[in-house]
Amino acid sequence: MTPTLEVHPAAAWADAVAAALTDRLRAWPRLRLCLPTGETPVSLYAALSASADAGLWSQATVVLLDDYVGLSADDPAAGGPRLRREIVDHVRPAVFIEIDQSGDLAAAARRHDEAARGLDLAIVGLGLNGHIGFNEPGSTADSATRVVDLHPRSREAAEGYGTEGAPERGITIGLARLLDARELWLLVTGVPKAEILRAALEGPETPDVPASYLRRHPSWRVMADDAAASLLGRADRWMTHRGDTVS
Repeated sequence: MTPTLEVHPAAAWADAVAAALTDRLRAWPRLRLCLPTGETPVSLYAALSASADAGLWSQATVVLLDDYVGLSADDPAAGGPRLRREIVDHVRPAVFIEIDQSGDLAAAARRHDEAARGLDLAIVGLGLNGHIGFNEPGSTADSATRVVDLHPRSREAAEGYGTEGAPERGITIGLARLLDARELWLLVTGVPKAEILRAALEGPETPDVPASYLRRHPSWRVMADDAAASLLGRADRWMTHRGDTVS
């Protein structure tokens, strides 16, 4: 399916995405959504935290997209605590579902898959290697919520967050569950993501770029800044929203 492409100047991107999410919450007070960690959504979470209506999130359920395996709660790269710091503790949704890593990890993945069932909105970022969550290269559209071996670039990202010793595994909501969500938003910012965004949208559908499988979603939206969208083809290829700067 052709996505709706929304492109904004970098300085306006976070506020534009925050406004769109606020609109969703007003329309669907009991919204069930998954949220990612990473560098891309940091400015979005800051914008949401600064402008949060006290009651806007009060009936919403937030599900964590993915997490590294085996990190302590005070590790700066740990996904659940990081999402709490950046957004959850500020907007206070009714429910926040982290990934319970106690006991058997395969069982933990199955529990999290059940928690992610029936998502109204899946919000995901795009890795430099084309991953979505920790659906690393090699993942297919029917990939389940599972424990994965991390790609070297994903391990490097954890080191960038200040962890001591890069984790080797993660748990992620699978592409199959994400594609089941009622709506899906892909968030992409910055010049370093321009080439992989072009591959995801305009290259072949391939497990080498797991994000390319998002094209199968019947209602998905790419929300990029102008730098990330700079290598995309002509704007008339896309259904575009206000703020579009692709030429």
